[in-house]
Amino acid sequence: MSGPAIMLRAEDIAAAGLAPPEKRDDLARVAQRYAVGLTPALARLIDPQDPADPIARQFVPDVAELDRRAEDLDDPIGDDAFSPVEGVVRRYPDRALLKLASVCKVYCRFCFRRESVGVGEAALLGPAALDAAFAYLASEPAIWEVILTGGDPLALSPRRLRAVMERLGRIEHVKIVRLHTRVPCADPAAIDAEMVAALQGSGKTVYLALHANHPRELTPPARAACARLARAGVTLVSQSVLLAGVNDDAETLAALMRGFVETGVKPYYLHHLDLAPGVSHFRVEIERGQALMRDLRGRLSGLCQPTYMLDIPGGAGKAPIGPGFIEKREAPGAYLVTDFRGGAHLYPPPIKTK
Repeated sequence: MSGPAIMLRAEDIAAAGLAPPEKRDDLARVAQRYAVGLTPALARLIDPQDPADPIARQFVPDVAELDRRAEDLDDPIGDDAFSPVEGVVRRYPDRALLKLASVCKVYCRFCFRRESVGVGEAALLGPAALDAAFAYLASEPAIWEVILTGGDPLALSPRRLRAVMERLGRIEHVKIVRLHTRVPCADPAAIDAEMVAALQGSGKTVYLALHANHPRELTPPARAACARLARAGVTLVSQSVLLAGVNDDAETLAALMRGFVETGVKPYYLHHLDLAPGVSHFRVEIERGQALMRDLRGRLSGLCQPTYMLDIPGGAGKAPIGPGFIEKREAPGAYLVTDFRGGAHLYPPPIKTK
């Protein structure tokens, strides 16, 4: 493994001033249930004087995580139901997830895989399971894209990651390799020449989906890490989660999306929060998310527009749930189009010709 996250005990969090001392016992209870980890790069972003700090909210445990609701699901997006072999998830015909590791450099307090990532799990997919996973990928010619996830695939050492990329390079029908990661923001120094070379090991087209949820995460070192990846030919896209108290206002989302574009990262997905256990305090109503997306459409360049997505519980896949801007009218057979200011406009139907 490359440099691990600092695995903070509850007393460490309080001692570092990242949480008030009176919350020590509550933090210990959460840490017994879910993994806790934080890198120095992200810890430095936390304002200990701000009880509502959006960086702390993402990574410092909260006793609210122990509140399980009736709708909560241990496997909210149905990984297990769509796993043909250990480590592989396939919901769509042309792509598959390869879950290489069950560890991350930082542990999000809202993680949808929190029941299987971190505490009590083997760190890496074992050799036999990895061989079976590659055998499956090689036997399925419809798989055009392999998505490396976990855990965080960039928590692997460059040596291990290069080996995986080289094996993917030998599967002719796989044309795209995508990686989902927080590492460029969580540990920018890890994106060094050796790691970048490892990412180039497949000879395939490589995409990296960078997970960040607040503009303060896009620090100068994080932006420099992204630049190193881009210079190596890695295409960068973003993924964020809409989170109450972190980015559920138009100003923060606008700054985040502009920050991505300025960093050379194309906004891709804004995820609606999954129904994982103990994350209800982060949930935002879908109507609120749609209103925020409508606001972004009015104030930001088209380059800055992510797609607002919902993972349907149980594994039925993703569905875009952004606001609608057009509706068909029965009479006079035209369309009603809404502009970003809320104005309504009729658009004529095609003229029928004989």
